[in-house]
Parts: sequence; structure tokens; C-alpha cells
Amino acid sequence: MKEACGVVGIVAPGRAVSHLIFDALIALQHRGQESAGIATWDHEGITVFKDNGLVASVFNEQALHSLRGDIAIGHTRYSTSGSANWTAAQPVYRETGRVGFALSHNGNLTNTDALAAEAGILPGMLVSDSDVVAQLMALRMQVGDTLPEALGHVLKGVEGAYSLVILGDGIVHGIRDPHGFRPLCLGRIGTEDAPEGWMLASESPALDVVGASFVRELQPGELVTIADNMVTSTQLLAPAEGSEKLCIFEFVYFARPDAYLMGHQVHSARRRMGEHLARQGTVEADLVMGVPDSGIPAAEGFAAISGIPFGYGLVKNRYIGRTFIAPDQISRSKGVRRKLNPLRENIEGQRLVVVDDSIVRGTTTQALVAMLRDAGATEVHLRISSPPFSWPCYYGIDTPTRTELLAANSTIEEMRAFIGADSLEFITMENLRSAIGLTDECCDACLTGNYPAAVPVTLGRAGSTS
Repeated sequence: MKEACGVVGIVAPGRAVSHLIFDALIALQHRGQESAGIATWDHEGITVFKDNGLVASVFNEQALHSLRGDIAIGHTRYSTSGSANWTAAQPVYRETGRVGFALSHNGNLTNTDALAAEAGILPGMLVSDSDVVAQLMALRMQVGDTLPEALGHVLKGVEGAYSLVILGDGIVHGIRDPHGFRPLCLGRIGTEDAPEGWMLASESPALDVVGASFVRELQPGELVTIADNMVTSTQLLAPAEGSEKLCIFEFVYFARPDAYLMGHQVHSARRRMGEHLARQGTVEADLVMGVPDSGIPAAEGFAAISGIPFGYGLVKNRYIGRTFIAPDQISRSKGVRRKLNPLRENIEGQRLVVVDDSIVRGTTTQALVAMLRDAGATEVHLRISSPPFSWPCYYGIDTPTRTELLAANSTIEEMRAFIGADSLEFITMENLRSAIGLTDECCDACLTGNYPAAVPVTLGRAGSTS
């Protein structure tokens, strides 16, 4: 599976913000490693610079110096539908009005085809769902709508998941969809009494790295507007019926461990996941180890409750992106070897409890277990800090069709045999919710099949360009 993307926006009067946006995007690199982009406003116009690759490879000092202005937005991208080439990199720009506008999107729209037809985009010409939104907004502005009016009009017809940051003429807007599937938070640069600027970001660590303080998370359907160093809020769209539905995998895997979501720190939630796993059932073993990175806090929690020593069994190559971005299964399996290498002296002759965050197709987990056995492990007991991943996601995670999901077509015992582990256990849905500290406030459709918003029957694979 591929995850959500990272979006950021900064308004800092009198400051050159391109370096601030760059630092914030580095902090959000884990959310998208396919492309990166920045759009700045310099009181005269909007400049966009974007390309395929990691943030540090797309931007050098010369590029950042060319992005003049004190207002900017940025984006790190994974594609889940549409093109994966340069044309789909973000921010998306439209030249309409005095300076045009630029848009960055995190999420996935579920009625993209209908929106594309409305925008006059011919079949086969679709670049991304983000591009469709920008085109519809541009059409509205060409007939006289202001940027906020165009945004409100277009979003009333949009279905699915989105957190958007939009750069206009001296202004930045941020909005979450009515369900709040994807995160977006507001931060302040400077002090409460003397703010020097304001910031929007997918995760709170992006605020930390530029010295901004966390103010709050945007509410579902809320539009936050930053202009003239002031922040205003409008409930542009009515929140969906029921509670907020932030993706539960933000806690399990996607978000950085130092992020705060819905008032809860991700690292603490992951550690509690491991504690619950240990309470669900014991196993005789010599070492508890986590699969870097998201499995490590859960492994620490498992070790603390079980009394089995915690240790490190795998070294991660920090220069390799997340394994699931590989385009095919052979590449994904090889990616395990490129990304992780066993610490043989810690593993050889040991009975291992291996804690990981999820199993999707199962083939990368199979390769991991084989690698540990090759390194001399006598037993490998898998503990997974999410319930079985049995349903596709349509809200911003690129998952396989249900026929490709191992848990959708296998019993736990069949999964264990396929993977080659000595035992396999998943956290229960009840314990996962308890570990996060929430009840019904997260979307868990990929684990339960209970989709909080309608999805097209014909949509076999989640699609997003965010």
C-alpha cells in the first residue's frame, strides 16, 4: 500500500519562506517520496518549482533562492491514481485571476470520473484528482467567482478524502473534508501576543522543525484562511454525520511517532498497541524485536508487559524509501533486503517475537521471515499491531484489490503458513481503539469493511494523486 501525502502552507510577512517550507517538507518526507514541490507568492505573482524525487534532491540552494516571497505552500507526493510522472507533481497551478492559484492535496476523491467530465477533461487525459479540482475552480473563477467562492462551490460536489492547502493572491487557505479522513493542523510562528506568521501542515513535527507552536487541528469541513498575518475560520462544509473519521493507519503506520493527532501522541499509542498484544497471549521467546520504524514502539510495549527482553534484530538503510512504493512484487521482495539487514549476533539461535504494523499481500513479510531464519533464528513469532487488513481503502491509501489482500482470502492459520512464521497474532479491533485512546473517531474501513462514506462499486483500486 501507498500512503497519504504531505501538505504545508506558511504565511510569514517579511520573511523569505522558501527555506522554511523546505524544512517542513523534509519533516513530512515520510508521507511522500515520489515528488516534491513548492509554490511561493512574492506580491507580484506565484512561482512553482516541482519535480520527481525526494525533497533534498528536488531543491538546492539556487532553487530555493529563486522562490521569492513570504507566502508559500508545499507538497510531498505518493500517487495512488493518475500519473506518477512530473506532470502530476504538486502544487497544481492554474493561471486565472490576477496571479492565479496553486493547490496541494492530500487524500483521494471517489467521484473523480464524474468531476473530470464536468471539467471537460476527456477520458485518458486525466492527470490527477487534484488537477480536476483545480480545473473546476479555475472554471468558476473565469465566470467571476472569488477563490473562496470557487472552492466552496467545487467542494460541494466532491466526494472522498481531502486536506487541501491553496495559495492565492496574498492568501493561504486550508480545508479538511467533512469526514476529516486526512490530518491538517494550524501552527503559530512567534508568540500568541505577537505572531510573526502562521502555518498549516499535515503533521505537527513540520511545525516543530521551523519553530512554530501547535495551535490546533482543523475540524472536518472547516476552512481556515490566513491573510495579513491573521487567521479566520469558516465552517465551509457541514461535518459529516457522526464523529470525525481520521484514518486509523495514521496512528498505526503513516504518521511520525512524534506527531500528535486528535490530542494523542503517536509513539505512545504504538507502544500501547504492543502492550495489548502481549496481554492477548504469551509465547516463549528469547528476544522481542520490532520491524523499523513503526514496529519498534509496539515491540517495546510488548517486551515491557511480557518480560521478554527487547532488542534490535534489524538495521534499516535510511536511504531507502518505504518498501511498498516498489512498482511490482519482485521489486517489493528485493526491497526488504535493500531496506533491512539482520543483526546476526542478536538473532542466531534465538526464539524471536517480531512486531510489525500490518500485513497486506504478505509477500514482503514472507521475505522478512525467511531473512531472519537465514540469519539463524530458531523460531519467528509474528505479532501485528493492527487487525487483519481485509478491505481496500478508497480515501487516500493505495491498497490492492480485495482479491490481492492476504487476510481477505485466508484464515490466520493459512496466513501463518504462507508467511512461514511459527505463530501469528493480530491485535483485536477493540484493543487497537483502546491503545489509541479513541472509540469511534477513526475510519477503520480497511480493517472492518465499514466505510463511512459511499464508494463507487466499480472502483476496484483506491485512486488519488495526492
